[in-house]
Amino acid sequence: MHIRDPIHGAIELTADERALVDSPQYQRLRNVKQLGFADLAFPGATHTRYAHGLGAMAMATKVFDAFAPQLELELDDRARLRQTLRLAVLFHDLGHAPLSHATEAIMPHIAELRVPDWAREPGERRAGHEDYTLKLLLDSALSAEIRRRFSSRGIEPEHIAGLICGRPSPGPYPYRSRGRDLLPILRQVVSGELDADRMDYLQRDSFFTGVNYGKFDADWIVQNLAAVERDGRVYLALLHRAVFAFEDFLLSRYHMFLSVYFHSTSVGYEVLLQRWCESGEYSLPADPDEYLLHDDIALLSALRASQNPWARRIVRRQGYRVLMENAPGEDARALRRMEDELEAAGVDGFVTVSRGVLSHYGKEATLWVKSPRGELPIGEYTPLYERYAEAATLARLYVEPERWDEARRLLTID
Repeated sequence: MHIRDPIHGAIELTADERALVDSPQYQRLRNVKQLGFADLAFPGATHTRYAHGLGAMAMATKVFDAFAPQLELELDDRARLRQTLRLAVLFHDLGHAPLSHATEAIMPHIAELRVPDWAREPGERRAGHEDYTLKLLLDSALSAEIRRRFSSRGIEPEHIAGLICGRPSPGPYPYRSRGRDLLPILRQVVSGELDADRMDYLQRDSFFTGVNYGKFDADWIVQNLAAVERDGRVYLALLHRAVFAFEDFLLSRYHMFLSVYFHSTSVGYEVLLQRWCESGEYSLPADPDEYLLHDDIALLSALRASQNPWARRIVRRQGYRVLMENAPGEDARALRRMEDELEAAGVDGFVTVSRGVLSHYGKEATLWVKSPRGELPIGEYTPLYERYAEAATLARLYVEPERWDEARRLLTID
């Protein structure tokens, strides 16, 4: 079957893939908005994680089909790895909570999810959406459905989860072909410098918010993908003639952070939501079946039923107003001093520091560049890449709207 998509056109699904898309675990994402509160500022931004997963899978397929012929894989290996990658990218956001990132602060402790040790990051911490993704893949009815439909082709839920978390499961290693380890390049398509996730959501978020900043030449990038082998491991590479398109891709991401992902309206409402969540009226369960009942509809219903003042503000769209905003990257200490002054005068306010990682520079397997100078890591080929290795930050001071004028006078703001 084909699903019509405004970004990628007709997205093809096999009968077995459609069965997984029809599962309750994936269908929940129909009711989880991709950008949380962003539709309060961009009315068209009501698109969902459901559509994004399908689009990212389509993008991942284009990427795989671009570099796979260069690897001369065995036919069975090629089909198996291609299918595993498609499912990993389809499901990479499976565990997102209501309003996407806005409610991650109320997720339970990671120990309560009982994700296998091999799949999760070590340490004592609160669970994140990726932990829920792995839980749903490895310990829910979806796991059994994947085994029933794909085990005969050598694909297990653990193999899909391994691409999502970047760590192989115990047992036979599924990412090797012709003596080469393909986990690095497959993982880079799921999460890396040129991953299918970013290549879809930048275009999709740009389209639905109505801004132009997320556009880049995806076709030229895909047409110039390659593979590089180092010590028996295969990595993603880009031909040198397309590096300018990759630089444009980085700039698009930076501009989307400033114009959309860090928009003052959605950032401010996320703080109000966190204040409401601290009241204990709403929590997210660790049980995977109970988690399926939690989506944007359930959260908004709980907000409407609440008499909590923070819930009432959200429902009535009475968000706090921005009093001061720093230039991107500027230190937030001056804003925090202003916040203290307002608190001393009895005016409620808060400082937000929005932070987004633009690249995985030095943290994951590197993207390589094939050039007349040889094969080089992207950071050695273009200085623009290293420039954007640091996180993008934007700090703001918000105050209660009813006392905004008073706050300006107290701080002698013209």
